[in-house]
Amino acid sequence: MNKRLEKKHKRQVSRAKLRVKVSEPDLRTPEQVSEAREVSRSVAGRRDALREPYATPSIRNHSSSAADVTAKADSR
Repeated sequence: MNKRLEKKHKRQVSRAKLRVKVSEPDLRTPEQVSEAREVSRSVAGRRDALREPYATPSIRNHSSSAADVTAKADSR
């Protein structure tokens, strides 16, 4: 059984080595890197600005529940 486990492990290791990708070096200048960082920060800031911490649900949700209430009131 040990030989089977060893063979299995050996196959797994060899397959994992084939899948490994070596990352390419970053060829950008320091100025380009800093500009890219600034752009990504501004995008993240805009994403947070759209979301309010205690925002009310959308109008669509209110209108459907309001229509149900008026329909119940009219049927009585």
